[in-house]
Amino acid sequence: MKRIIYTILLLTGLAACSNQRQEPLQALKERVFATAAEHARNMDARLPERMTPRTVGPDGEPVNAGIHWWCSGFYPGSLWYIYKFGGDEGILALARKHCARLDSLYYGHTDHDIGFQVNCSYGNGVDANPEYEPYMLLCAEKLAGRFSPVTGVIKSWDNPKWEYPVIIDNMMNLELLMVEARRHGRDDLKEVAYTHALTTIKNHFREDFSTYHLVNYSPEDGSVLGKQTVQGYADSSAWARGQAWALYGYTMMAREASLAGDSSRSEVFLAQAEAIARYLLGRLPEDGIPYWDYDAPDIPDAPRDASAGAITASALAELSGLTGDAALAKDAREMALKQVRTLASPEYMAEPGTNGDFLLKHGVGNLNTHSEEDAPLTYADYYFLEALLRL
Repeated sequence: MKRIIYTILLLTGLAACSNQRQEPLQALKERVFATAAEHARNMDARLPERMTPRTVGPDGEPVNAGIHWWCSGFYPGSLWYIYKFGGDEGILALARKHCARLDSLYYGHTDHDIGFQVNCSYGNGVDANPEYEPYMLLCAEKLAGRFSPVTGVIKSWDNPKWEYPVIIDNMMNLELLMVEARRHGRDDLKEVAYTHALTTIKNHFREDFSTYHLVNYSPEDGSVLGKQTVQGYADSSAWARGQAWALYGYTMMAREASLAGDSSRSEVFLAQAEAIARYLLGRLPEDGIPYWDYDAPDIPDAPRDASAGAITASALAELSGLTGDAALAKDAREMALKQVRTLASPEYMAEPGTNGDFLLKHGVGNLNTHSEEDAPLTYADYYFLEALLRL
């Protein structure tokens, strides 16, 4: 009997140790990218010509969008990331194919999202395809054309609901301006990006370094007419994806300003990113994946947002290598690792042949309009893969 009890205890202990043993990061990467490649090939096979993947509808059927949808650059970008990790020539061909579908974006009506659309697609492939560069510069110039020296920011949309709306998401699109400024010595593009980022620090953030979603400016004198959190729980709440855009945007601007040799600007942007990171590290759930809004009243039953988790992980991974604060660097990297491990678990990562051929489950597009609730999102996949490459 004692031997039986001992054997049971031994097996229980070994099982517990096995459960606690973490998958090595390289093995996790290989598993995720292999799964992502299979999803990506299936996605290509089902997509109609000149369409891009959007999500999965309530009926379980895939939902596609045209190339002018704001997320059209993320699927090509994910293909580039998969190719960079594994070197699969078939994936390379798909990346080029789906970038080519975006070749008319410049010639239509655009808004600030042309930065997302072009930098996340062509921007990830330009080293292998130098012929992309002239098009990227054209699109950067078009984005800069939405800047007003009166407001000091790039107008997000031409929407009659607001006089001059600027959303925190817009910080992400500054990367196209900074990259093209560096490549072509275009200080005008760089100054637009700097001015937008500095104005956003002044007007978008609360004292705790959480951010509003939207600030409405007067186009006549640049004064602030109102502040809202359109896609969050309340105007005063911390909408999770908005906080992720803010962290990522200022981390990116710190890096780009440093590459441009502008150390004083880099320090300002890095300090902002560090403050945002400390705020988020103090509020993220134990597994690292935020609820759709940090102030949602029904936490812990509120929906999680895998996209906000993936964007935050990618930003924290980069910030951990930029900050001079050793404690923050350690905390940022540990949280990024926790987030990608959670996202790589069966709870969030879908098996090939399921989930409309998207990699991640449980994203939230806009809960307030019942759009993309607990659904896959193409940008969640993109930033998840980016976070893994950065780690």
